[in-house]
Amino acid sequence: MAIDTTIYVKPHSGISAYLDWLQMLTGAGLILFMWSHMMLVASVNLGVGVMNTIAHFFEATYMAQVGGPMIGLTFLVHFALAARKIPYRTKEQSTMWKHSKMLHHKDTWLWVVQAVTAMVILILGSIHMWTVLTDLPITAEKSAARIQGGFWLVFYLILLPMVELHVGIGFYRIAVKWGFIKRKTRKGFEGFENILTAIFILIGLVTLWRFMIIDV
Repeated sequence: MAIDTTIYVKPHSGISAYLDWLQMLTGAGLILFMWSHMMLVASVNLGVGVMNTIAHFFEATYMAQVGGPMIGLTFLVHFALAARKIPYRTKEQSTMWKHSKMLHHKDTWLWVVQAVTAMVILILGSIHMWTVLTDLPITAEKSAARIQGGFWLVFYLILLPMVELHVGIGFYRIAVKWGFIKRKTRKGFEGFENILTAIFILIGLVTLWRFMIIDV
């Protein structure tokens, strides 16, 4: 009697690929938001009235009241999607660390940095969004008073580089992973991304200094 030796392989559902696409799209959206957010907050460097006018526009059009929670939801969805690939168990983290040291691969280390900064941003970013959205309207004076009091200056000095590193690395990894940047142009694009990250961190530091000297 003949024996059927055919091996049946269950077809891949493709769900993982769709989730990767959603992770990329939410990540790209958050990158654009963070860059825009930085420039809008940095408008205080042009004058207190400039920032207040821009903030009033977003609130008068309900973009702050509606857009804020939407950004918060996008933030949580993106984290949940990215969390699928983050090692949480001690054994997994140890293995990841050993492999990173063994491979000496820069992009692997960038992923490690992005995973670590994601954890910090999840906590500090949530605190920041809750604090701002539950204390509308946004004004330069109110932001300055918050930064000049208590632990908030240290809070933002930690959050600022974490966000910009995460966003910059995310920008680079999206471009590489999805083929927007080819191998021959990768090095130049990486240099551009590093400069861009440094510029945004510098803008953030200057803006924090500006808030510190506003008379409240």
